[in-house]
Amino acid sequence: MKKLLPILLALIGTAAGIGAGVVLAPAPPAHEAGESAASEDGHEAQAHEGAEDHSEPGDAEGEDGNEYVRMTNQFVVPVVGNDRVDSLVVLSLSLEVGPGGSEAVFAQEPKLRDVFLRVLFDHANIGGFAGNFTEQHRMDRLRRALWEAARNVMGKAVIDVLITEIARQDS
Repeated sequence: MKKLLPILLALIGTAAGIGAGVVLAPAPPAHEAGESAASEDGHEAQAHEGAEDHSEPGDAEGEDGNEYVRMTNQFVVPVVGNDRVDSLVVLSLSLEVGPGGSEAVFAQEPKLRDVFLRVLFDHANIGGFAGNFTEQHRMDRLRRALWEAARNVMGKAVIDVLITEIARQDS
């Protein structure tokens, strides 16, 4: 009996694991199963148009066919006052580009990072990150300056620059 109990417990555990995997497994997407899912009232459900297809880390395809490319690293901008660093602003940016434009963004990323840092430093130096730095007119001015800088590097391939995260840490 002492030798049978561990084998029996292992079999029960394995069976429970397989059962849980079968029960909790997500249903295959309708486009992969070859048929569309029907809703409760009998109408066919439409596929989610904004579904992301990540060919590269940070790529996403929007419903209009445009791609969203996340810059690989955050931007850290010091805010200087009275000859010392008063705070740090940390931003994450993404670019909206036309279909197939993500490859060009990754190829130009070092240059894009450079021009974005120039814009961010200029914005910090004119007081853009002081006080209520998330006011709409300040953010619009920053987005516009980032977009113009991106267009100077990438041309019309860049549709928009998105600020996906922003935070300020005061010293």
